[in-house]
Amino acid sequence: MIFNRQPATREELYQRIRESSKDEVIRQEMIRLGYWSPDAPAPQLANEWLEEHAALTKELQELYRRTARMQNREQLLADIRKKRLVESRERQRETKLRREAERKVRAERWAQMQAKDVIYLGEGVSGGLYERQTRPDLLAQNALPVYLDAESLAIAMGISVGQLRFLSFHRKVAKTSHYRRFLLPKKSGGVRKISAPMPRLKRLQYWILHTLLYQLDISEQAHGFVPERSIKTNAEAHTGQDVVVNIDFKDFFPTITYPRVKGLFGKLGYSEQIATIFALLCTEPEIQEAEMDGEKWFIQQAERKLPQGAPTSPAITNIICRRFDRRLQGAAQKLGFHFSRYADDLTLSASGEAAKDLGRMLWQTRKIIEEEGFVFHPDKLRIMRRGVRQEATGIVVNEKLGVERRKVRAFKALLFQIEKDGLEGKTWQGNSDNLLERITGYADFIAMVDPDKGKPFQARVAAICKAQQFKRRPKPEPKPKIPPAPQLTNQPPPLPHTAAKQAAEPSTSASPRRVVPHKKSFWEKLMFWKG
Repeated sequence: MIFNRQPATREELYQRIRESSKDEVIRQEMIRLGYWSPDAPAPQLANEWLEEHAALTKELQELYRRTARMQNREQLLADIRKKRLVESRERQRETKLRREAERKVRAERWAQMQAKDVIYLGEGVSGGLYERQTRPDLLAQNALPVYLDAESLAIAMGISVGQLRFLSFHRKVAKTSHYRRFLLPKKSGGVRKISAPMPRLKRLQYWILHTLLYQLDISEQAHGFVPERSIKTNAEAHTGQDVVVNIDFKDFFPTITYPRVKGLFGKLGYSEQIATIFALLCTEPEIQEAEMDGEKWFIQQAERKLPQGAPTSPAITNIICRRFDRRLQGAAQKLGFHFSRYADDLTLSASGEAAKDLGRMLWQTRKIIEEEGFVFHPDKLRIMRRGVRQEATGIVVNEKLGVERRKVRAFKALLFQIEKDGLEGKTWQGNSDNLLERITGYADFIAMVDPDKGKPFQARVAAICKAQQFKRRPKPEPKPKIPPAPQLTNQPPPLPHTAAKQAAEPSTSASPRRVVPHKKSFWEKLMFWKG
């Protein structure tokens, strides 16, 4: 046995344990004290037993801890809640990340679709925006360009799809309005409501006017807002007649509602999507302005209709009235009458034996007006026979075209007073605003109707304007005709439900359904026109 080594201090033992292991230190001490031979191998079985003992001890301690937690019900529930809360938050975080990724994908897809297509334009008008079936054959008959979808239409108009959507969107309540509304006094009394479109919308309406509406044929009887026609050409057919009749529509533009305008463009051959966009651009709803919390709101009160003040409204009425003009012209020719129309002013005239059928002509006229979806204005019916002043759209037509003598004498007296005393205190037709502009316009009107009588008036008015250093605003040059967009030939196949619907339903008509009126007896007709 070896006993020559002094026992180690506690610090040395700790140092040796840290450098090797506790078992190795015990083995070395047993060798030093002679209890273990240096040549004997290390006790492997003991090492394995120690390791297993340590593992079992650790597992036993864990079981003790679990048993202790199981016995403490409140702590166990708290641990379960904590674990579930951690798992729930992790699931929430994963769900949030997944939904955010899905939302970004949808947003990107929606932005791409919004940049190229129009699928919603407001409540009540968006039902047909998925109908993309165009009729190129009908468009070719009228020499109209083909637009397959909203993107091709926006490109032709020179704007983005977003701008097209904004200008055609139908809002029941909005903070902005595309029209400026004001009232103008009528010559016959009352006021006329004017809705003037804002510049951006007005530009698109002019585009529709020159690209589409001016390409269509207008009836020969229409003289209002037609190039190379005027109130003078409207009155020329009624000179020297035994009887001249003036008839007026009631609320002419409001009668042309959004469905009729949409039906017009659909009948021309455009798909329901394009027809919807055109109809929304050319109509406006009746609105009421309200102010709340310092902000102005525009609230829809009635359905959309043609605005009086838009450049497209007169042309659309002339196109919609083509069938009305044909029907009334046929009835007039059959009875020997002459017929012409200037916007909503109808003029009928006849001479000789034909004038005796005036009652029948008036009854047929009212019948056609009602069947075509318009409203007869009974208060503006004027029957002028030979011997009284006969007028058509403000021009005297008794023997030849002329201007009312009383107005000419009043105008001559006004010019004399202006030449004598100046402009102060002078008015013309009850209005003193822009007096020089007004007298210049009236002199031009006289010259248009009767050039020999009007030229001296024009010379006097020109001298007055020169003395007052007044320069009349130059007449606007005729707007250049916008060339139509190139024809697109790649017609996309219609959707299955679209093709089935078009095969089952007739094409949209621009005119309303014909109403069969009550058949009146001869005495009912006579009492109506007498009473």
